[in-house]
Amino acid sequence: MPKIYLIDVTNRDGVQTARLGLSKLEKTMINLYLDEMGIFQSEFGFPTTRHEQRYLQANLELAKMGVIKHIVLGGWMRAIVEDVELAFKQVPTIKHLNLSISTSNQMIDGKFKGRKNKDDIIAEMTEALDAALAHGAESVGINAEDASRTDLDYLVKYGQAANAHGAARLRYCDTLGYDNPFSIYETARTLAQKVELPIELHCHGDLGMAVATSIAGAKGAIDGGQDAYINTTVNGIGERAGNADLVSVILAITKSKGFNEKYQLAGNIKLDKAWKLAQFASYAFGV
Repeated sequence: MPKIYLIDVTNRDGVQTARLGLSKLEKTMINLYLDEMGIFQSEFGFPTTRHEQRYLQANLELAKMGVIKHIVLGGWMRAIVEDVELAFKQVPTIKHLNLSISTSNQMIDGKFKGRKNKDDIIAEMTEALDAALAHGAESVGINAEDASRTDLDYLVKYGQAANAHGAARLRYCDTLGYDNPFSIYETARTLAQKVELPIELHCHGDLGMAVATSIAGAKGAIDGGQDAYINTTVNGIGERAGNADLVSVILAITKSKGFNEKYQLAGNIKLDKAWKLAQFASYAFGV
C-alpha cells in the first residue's frame, strides 16, 4: 500500500518569509530536531547560494558522522543546467535535490516575456534533471511551480517527461494558495495514474486550507496508486500566509475520522518531540 512521507521545508520556504530568517546554526538545530522527530526529509537550503555553502557541507558531514541519523537532506534550486553545475561545484557531496521551474501560462509569460514556451520549459527541466543524475544525485524531485494554475494535460506531459528522464517524484506546487481540497484530490489522482510517479504536495495557506489541500492531495495520489509526499513547515511558517503546519498534518493523517484506516504515515514519527521543535523554531524566528 502506498504511504505518505513528510518533507519539511522550514529551512527553505520558511526562511523566505518576509522579515524573518535563521542563522546557519539555527537551521542546523532545526535539522537535528526534525531528525529526532522522525521526519523523512528536510529541504535544508540552497546549494547555489554561496553563503549557504559551508552550512550545507557541514550538515552533510554531520549526517556522514551519524550525528544527523536518519533524515534525508535535500537541496532546492532552479531547473536549469547552470544551477545544477554550480550546486555540485559548491556542495559536491549533495545527493538529493529538488529542481523547480514555472509551468503555468501566467508565470511563463511573466518571467520569460515570450522567450520560452511550454516545450522549452520541458526541455530545460529534462536537461537539468539529466545533469543532476550525471553528477551522482541519488534522488531528484521535479517541481511544477504554480501547478494549480497549470493546464492538467500539460502537467501530465511535463510529469511524464520527468519520469522518462529518471525523476524520483513530481512536486505539485500550489504556489499562490489557490487550490482547494476537492480540486487537488482529482488532480493528484490523475497525475499519479498518468505520470506514474509519487506525487509531492506543496501547499500555501492564502485561503486557510494548506493542511486540508495537502491531505486531500495525498489521498488523491494514494488512490491513484502512488506514494504521496507532503511539504510542511514548523509552526506553519512560510511565505505570505504560510505553509502546511507539520504537527497539524501529522494529526490530520493519524487522528482524523477514518483517515488512518487506509492512509498510513511512513516512518516512526515521534510526536512527543514536536514541542521542543516548535518552541525552538518560535524562538529562532522570533515569532
